[in-house]
Order: sequence, then structure tokens, then C-alpha cells
Amino acid sequence: MIDVDKSRFRVKPGGKVRLSEYDPADTSLMPDRAKADVKTQKDLLKLQDLQDRFYAEHQRALLIVLQGKDTSGKDGTIKHVMRGLNPQGCTVVSFKVPVGDELDHHFLWRVERAMPRHGHIGVFNRSHYEDVLAARVHDLVPKKVWQKRYDQINRFEQLESELDTVILKFFLHISKDEQKERLEERLRSPRKKWKFSPLDVKERELWDDYQDAYEDVLNKCSTKSAPWYVIPADHKWFRNSMVATIVVEKLKSLSPKYPRPKADLSKIRID
Repeated sequence: MIDVDKSRFRVKPGGKVRLSEYDPADTSLMPDRAKADVKTQKDLLKLQDLQDRFYAEHQRALLIVLQGKDTSGKDGTIKHVMRGLNPQGCTVVSFKVPVGDELDHHFLWRVERAMPRHGHIGVFNRSHYEDVLAARVHDLVPKKVWQKRYDQINRFEQLESELDTVILKFFLHISKDEQKERLEERLRSPRKKWKFSPLDVKERELWDDYQDAYEDVLNKCSTKSAPWYVIPADHKWFRNSMVATIVVEKLKSLSPKYPRPKADLSKIRID
């Protein structure tokens, strides 16, 4: 069993992350793909059972945040790791450019509204961190504004944690070469062309700026109550295996239990 919480992938609070020191192609924790796939399938079965107990217990919520550059596998992680979850107790929210009412409120307003309810697992495909990533890289707000947001995010996540929302945050770390291959695959594949946007190429030109922005996010916003994990994402199977392992281990640590019946069922007879 992998001791995930002590692995090299978890960003320690107050640490100093350099993404250049993380290998996006690293598979050393589970180098055998066949064994990793078997383990992932077992973890997905465990996840089903744990979610059922978590939903029935109805005391806490779990939020999973997925961040990463284009093609890093946010959609793929949701498809392959979350596919075993009961939709009745799971919500997936994708955060795009804010529009309408979202523009009339502070940047955390739409995030707060999307937080999972007790008993539910929520998955954010991108998140409030776009407001210190894209907003920073594209100069959408002044520096003095986005600089304050790290602390605001930390306080928001701390409050949510105190109110019984467990938070796991995953940065899917992909290499520039692998991104190039995946973008080219989108151009070739009839099944994937619809996902390609010329903006993807423009964003790729800002690679180094995003690297700097992500490093600040990881260094400033990985806390004990809401840790960041840097997941090597060049190999999709390894990415899925690591995310599944961490989610399962976190849910196991919470020991969710089925609640006792409210009524005395011992005398009930069904004819």
C-alpha cells in the first residue's frame, strides 16, 4: 500500500515548490501499468462502498479540486476515477469565465454556491484558483487585487473545513512536450477535434507565466486542512491511479458509518 500522505506528491504547508523538480512522467510509486490498473479498479470498488457510507452518514462533504494546464487530464480524471460514484451523491462543476450575476459579486461567490452538501462529493473542474491563475497571467485584475486572493482563499477553505467540508486539491502536472502531443492528437482525432480551440495555442505561449503562477498557488495555498497534491500526469493511467488512491485513503481515514435506524425495527414484521 502506498502511504500517500507522506509521499513526495503532497505539498507541505510553507514549503517551497519548484515544478521543475517534479517529473511529470514519474511513475516510480507504481511503475507497472498492469498492476496499477488492477489497483485502480479495486480502489474504484472501495470508493463505491465508501461513498455509500459517506452519503448515508450525511455529516460531512468532500470537495475534490482539479487544476492543470490544457490537456492535463481534468476531464479524463473525472471520467475514469469518478465513474463509479453514485450520481445521487456526486456533483461536478466546471468553472468557466465568469458571466452574468457572477460578475456582480466577489470572486468566491460562485464557488461558495457550488460547494457540495453534507453527504455529497463535489468535483471542481477548474476552480476559484483561476482567479490567481488566468486572472493573473492575463492581467484581468490589478496585481494588488490578485495578490490578496491567496489569503482570502486560505481563509475561505479553512472556514469550509471547520464547517465539515473535507478538501483535496490536485494539480495535474503535465510536460510541455506531452501537451504538444495531446493537442496534435485533438487535431487528428474526429472524436476530439471538438475540444480543440485556437485559444489553446495562445495559452501554450504563456507556459512559463502559468508555471510561475501555479508555483505561487502551491506554495501559498497548500494547508493542513486543504492540501495540494502535485500529480505526474504525462501517463494517464498513473494519474488516475494516484488520484483514486488519495481519494480512497482520505475517505477511509474519515471512517464513514451507516447511521442507526431512527425507529426500533426489532418488532417490525412484514407479512
